[in-house]
Order: sequence, then C-alpha cells, then structure tokens
Amino acid sequence: MARKKPMDGEFIAFNIVYEDGSLSSNRKVPTSALDGLADTSNAKAVIEAQDRDIAEKSGRPRGRVKTIERVKRK
Repeated sequence: MARKKPMDGEFIAFNIVYEDGSLSSNRKVPTSALDGLADTSNAKAVIEAQDRDIAEKSGRPRGRVKTIERVKRK
C-alpha cells in the first residue's frame, strides 16, 4: 500500500464539490493566503483562481464551486 506524504505547515488541503456534482480532493491552498485555519472564503477564491488557470491551459472550463471543506488530518 502506498504511503501518504505528510502535509507540511505551508499548505492546507480542502475537498471541493462542484455544482455539477464532481469532487476534487485534497486541493492545496497556501496558509499565507488564509486568515486562519477556518477561512474558507479566501480558500475558495484561491481555488477558483487555480481552476481558471487550469481551464486556460487545458481548454476545458471547470464548474462553479458548490461547497468547500477543510480536510481533517489523521
């Protein structure tokens, strides 16, 4: 079984559900972009910016973010 790399203190992972029902797991957001560990509004803005960059490079747009939830560390 593969080992998971531990998340360092520079990023916080979020699970994203899009309006079309698709899921994107463990999206990393730099802690410097957040105003605390529970700051989902800034995290959503960072992830939407990441999605725009990905869509621009791939030519396939991503749906709108429906929910965002911080990944709990084990």
